[in-house]
Amino acid sequence: MLEKVDTKRLTAGLIVLTFLVIAVGGLIRVSDAGESCPDWPTCFGTWGFDVSPEEQEAWWNENPDETDSRGEHHRYTTFEIFTEWFHRLLAGAILGPLVILNWLTIRRNEDVSTKTTFASNLALGLILWQGALGWLTVKIDNVHWSVALHLSTALAFILTLIWLWICINRDEANKPSWLEFDPILASKWKSRIAWLGLSTFTTVFAGVFVATTPGADQICGVSGDVDSWPLCNGELLPEIVDLENQSQIIHRWLVAIVAGILLIASWFIRSEQIQHQHGMNLRNWIWAATGLYCLNIALGALYIISWAPENETFREMLSLIHLLVGSTSFLTLATCWLAISAFALHEPAPETL
Repeated sequence: MLEKVDTKRLTAGLIVLTFLVIAVGGLIRVSDAGESCPDWPTCFGTWGFDVSPEEQEAWWNENPDETDSRGEHHRYTTFEIFTEWFHRLLAGAILGPLVILNWLTIRRNEDVSTKTTFASNLALGLILWQGALGWLTVKIDNVHWSVALHLSTALAFILTLIWLWICINRDEANKPSWLEFDPILASKWKSRIAWLGLSTFTTVFAGVFVATTPGADQICGVSGDVDSWPLCNGELLPEIVDLENQSQIIHRWLVAIVAGILLIASWFIRSEQIQHQHGMNLRNWIWAATGLYCLNIALGALYIISWAPENETFREMLSLIHLLVGSTSFLTLATCWLAISAFALHEPAPETL
């Protein structure tokens, strides 16, 4: 049966499924449902999500030590519980077993390269680590650093799957046209793209820290005008006295700096790509990442000014889209770097086991 598994297609499916898991995880946060299943892997001691307020109360009475940050009298809606339950279903019951199936299939294939095997092993290790982080996040009631670490590992996992997909294509001597890069230009830009990707990831991580720190998203004001964005309480450079509570200010500075670097990189690659065959491909990747990043700045601004004074809330779906677009910008640069490493620099032929 394992011999019939198409690992390239399965890996591509795993990439899509992982992005869906990240999206559902973001939906949990914006729905304020991060603690709606207080135990793990069950949910209020059951394997379902339809837990009535009375059943929640009974469970809290039996498990007083598990009371979360909202207190024992808080009750979650069926939708809130469902988002957490569905996230666990996707990650634990579907994604995890498929990753194991992919790993077993690759291990039985004697024609794969050592890099393909290593990428598969790394994917398996990361999905197990991610499950442990999920348990920890629930156990410590979604502390901001644990949520940020959980997302970081998820991005590392999806990036590993992308690398695995690239390695499988390389083993098959199959190079998609959209991954063809001029070797001279790629060699020159490889380290630059790595730094661009790392910088973009730093802003995503900082943004998650802001979103999961109580009150941090309001620290610059919620006036709905320029005093709250791009200014912060009417100031351009407010004094930082509390790194945690004022993390939004630091996030904004990082975003502005990285945006400037990406725009400069886009300008330079525009002039250099003309001189090289397939140079346009590399330019398109960098331009796509820069375009997504600039779009995400606009989404972040729109989120801040979307404050609704009548119910004192933001339009939280904008926050979810903000997370996904920022993550996609990072993954675009990271994928470009991996493809350059695999295809553009004339590495030796794959070594088989």
